[in-house]
Amino acid sequence: MQRDGVWRTSTRSGGEGDCVEVAAFAEAVGVRDSKDRQGPTLSFAPAAWAGFVGATRAGLLDRP
Repeated sequence: MQRDGVWRTSTRSGGEGDCVEVAAFAEAVGVRDSKDRQGPTLSFAPAAWAGFVGATRAGLLDRP
């Protein structure tokens, strides 16, 4: 992930406006609600975010 602080919406987003945006900064990955860009953001360590994305892609977080 490029670390430039630019907020991005997933290319897999349905375009309904109800998704999250993510931005990679030097020491954190930020996540915010795309409908409330001025609202709160969550911050994750890059390794934690990479683990979450990897687990999601592998289907490890899918509901049974």
